[in-house]
Order: sequence, then structure tokens, then C-alpha cells
Amino acid sequence: MTTMTSTATALEVTGLRAGFGEQTVLHGIDLAVPDGEVTGIFGLNGAGKSVLLKVIAGVVPAWDGRVVLGDVDVTGLAPERRVGLGMAHVPQGRQVFPSLSVEQNIRVGAYTLRRRDKSRYAANLDRVYATFPRLAERRSQPAGTLSGGEQAMLAVGRALVNDPKIVLIDEPSAGLAPAIVEQLLEVLLDVRRLGLTMLLVEQNIRFGLRLSDSACLLQKGRIVYSGTTAELDQDRLAGYLGVGRLLGSDLAAGLGKQPAKKARNARPRS
Repeated sequence: MTTMTSTATALEVTGLRAGFGEQTVLHGIDLAVPDGEVTGIFGLNGAGKSVLLKVIAGVVPAWDGRVVLGDVDVTGLAPERRVGLGMAHVPQGRQVFPSLSVEQNIRVGAYTLRRRDKSRYAANLDRVYATFPRLAERRSQPAGTLSGGEQAMLAVGRALVNDPKIVLIDEPSAGLAPAIVEQLLEVLLDVRRLGLTMLLVEQNIRFGLRLSDSACLLQKGRIVYSGTTAELDQDRLAGYLGVGRLLGSDLAAGLGKQPAKKARNARPRS
């Protein structure tokens, strides 16, 4: 199990097992996400990264183990109940509603907030527009006409409107041109500076490491190595990711860019 520190834990996963049919994908995952930090999940295709996020979000049921949000066990709760308790999920592919306007997309994302406390919606919407000025400029524009980067911003903004305690983000840079990826990174770094807790799955190693305070390496449904991004061993990380020296410059560019708020020793995991 993840060693606890004095830092408050926003999300804790213990002994999580899940899969499809007779195939086990996650083999007893233990993970603690510190409050106010960004935790990155990395690994090769098929490692179980997106499945892990879907189980935490409640989209895929857990076979065994627990998912605790703050001090609430949400393991058996439906996704919308988790949203109401402060969990937001930005799925892979962004999944905006193309025929709806930017503001209508955000309004749909705020359905739990509007049902729970409608009076807060206007202020939260203003905060989303302050964080993403480009969305404010395009508030009446159909989401399907936005660029890929703008749709990524919209997907994140739609999650933030509920004022969540933690945001799960699945592959935000997927399918985006390099220049757009850099723009999205700057936006998410601004969100990070607000102190929002995030659990990030990302295939783009450099992007993910520059954004994350700490990183976990997932291999065949098990966390095999984790630590702060400032402390991770570049050679060991490259070995686990199977990239050798091919991505050495990307790893070096990402490691140490965003040191964690509280130092924790990088450690192997079984």
C-alpha cells in the first residue's frame, strides 16, 4: 500500500482489481493522490491506465478493493454520485457535444451543481471563463467548430465548473498538433497553479512529466515504480517505458520541471 505522508490525501485507491469478462486488467492497485498536487500515471499501451481512471470515476466497476474520495468510500457509487461529491472526469477523446455551443456544453457539465445549488452556477461559469479566456470568446460557437486544443480546454472547463475536489484527466494531448499541445500545457499549468488536485493519464511523456508533481509507472496492471518527478531516475523510467535512449531528451526535459510541493522518495513498487 502507498506510504502515507503528512500531506492530506484527496483520493486513495487500495487493492483495486478490475477487468472485462475473464480478463483481469488491474491487479491490486494501491495509489494515494495528495491534495493540491498533480499525479501522473504513465505506461505503455495496454498497461491499464485508462481503465484505472474509468474505475476510479465509476464508469467501469471495481471487482475488489476500495476507492476513497477524501473520507468517503465511493467504490459502489454511480458516476453522477461521485461528481456530486467532488470528482470530475475528463475522458479520452474529450467527448464534447459538437452541435451544442461552448456555453451549453459547460451547462450540461454543471448539471449536478445546478441541481444541488443553482445559485453558484453563474459565479463558477465566470471562473471557468477567467481560466480559459478563449472559451469566453467562443461561448456561442458550436463546440464542433473548435480546434482540437480548444475542445480540450472546453472538456477541462466543463469539469471545473462543478468546483471539483479532484479532476481525472485521460490523455488530454492525444491527437493534437505539437504547437497546440504546448498551448494546452500552459493552460493546464495555470490550472495547476490554482492548487487543483489532478490525476493525469498521459501518453506524451514530456507533457505529462512537466505537469505532474509525482509519477506512477503502470505495467500490466500493476504500479511498478513511483516518486516525485524531480527524483525519478531517467534511465530506470526509460527502461520501464521501453524507450531506451530514443526519448531520453523528452524525459530529461520533463523530469524536474515541476518539483513536488512535498518531497517524497522515489521507490520501487511490487
